Amino acid sequence: MDKIMYLYADNAATTRMSRTAIDAMLPYMEEIYGNPSSLYTIGQRAKEALEDARARVAACLGANPSEIIFTSGGSEADNQAIYSAAYTGAKKGKKHIVSTAFEHHAVLHSLKKLEREGFEVTYLDVHEDGLVRLEELKEALREDTALVTVMFANNEIGTVQPIREIGALCRERKIPFHTDAVQAIGHVPVNVVDDNIDMLSLSAHKFHGPKGIGVLFVKRGVRVLNLIEGGAQERGKRAGTENLAAIMGMTAAMEEACAKLEENSRTVTALRERLIDGLLTIPHSALNGSREKRLPGNVNFIFEGIEGESLLLLLDDRGISASSGSACTSGSLDPSHVLLAIGRPHEIAHGSLRLTIDESFTEEAIDYIVENVKEVVTYLRGMSPVWRDLVSGKKQFQL
Repeated sequence: MDKIMYLYADNAATTRMSRTAIDAMLPYMEEIYGNPSSLYTIGQRAKEALEDARARVAACLGANPSEIIFTSGGSEADNQAIYSAAYTGAKKGKKHIVSTAFEHHAVLHSLKKLEREGFEVTYLDVHEDGLVRLEELKEALREDTALVTVMFANNEIGTVQPIREIGALCRERKIPFHTDAVQAIGHVPVNVVDDNIDMLSLSAHKFHGPKGIGVLFVKRGVRVLNLIEGGAQERGKRAGTENLAAIMGMTAAMEEACAKLEENSRTVTALRERLIDGLLTIPHSALNGSREKRLPGNVNFIFEGIEGESLLLLLDDRGISASSGSACTSGSLDPSHVLLAIGRPHEIAHGSLRLTIDESFTEEAIDYIVENVKEVVTYLRGMSPVWRDLVSGKKQFQL
């Protein structure tokens, strides 16, 4: 290794804030810092900025400003959408929900809570390619289905679901459809009208905006219940003084990401393909999920005969920041529920690597990652008793 390059390749966990977002925030921390609910001038200036941001966010989504609720992020938005649909449905005798086996834990934990309260949840298979089958969704829908919630793009393996078709099927059956679009916004085209979406969650820090701010889109006519009581903010649907500086940063970052989406997608997809091709030259490795129907910057691999944690630590020594899955479960010793959901064996799922790149990467950076992953995998396999058993024939290779 002649020189160390410092590369942040974990953009699915969070992103570096853009200069555009930072600059957009500063006036609302230094000058227009009033409470938007106040009647005096500085408060009303803040209120005007808040409603301007709401309209701009709505425009990025193809929504109406009245359909935008500002939240603390994707997890809160997911919770509010799911509980709203569930409890509203229950009042009509509908206590069945359809989702997938590899949703983000903000969704899965909400569903588990509802199951303890007597709701029934059908978890759709996502198959080896990480994709929902429409015919299986159709079979799962029932007269008492209160909600379908399917993530737009998976946070670990990056597969992009047939959201428009799922939404159309739900619309036809008059069943509310929610999608966790936290990983999708700013990276793939999203339009809530064209995609037949009733509720959508997003989070700013996934597209170079600030942490701690997000949005719940709720289609006009869809009932939403309160998670947080205590004030009339957000039309009475989310109490608490709005974090105006963060909202303005999110809005600026979102507009920038959506404006550059096509250009960035083209650039990042080409780099992603170079990275996949390079990693596929490592024996007994595999890409997780569909190669075609995935986010531009997501590359998720498994390597037989190694532990993912050791791989991450050694890559960090070489200047590469990566992960083995969701940052929300990074303290867990269990293999990724996403990899198990697509059928990866328990022991192989431990040897996973998620690399999520953005438009700042170059071909040189990609080649540096490939070179170092190859070296580290070879080094770890050289010390692995599991690898020795595989090579000697005591165990059978699965990849």
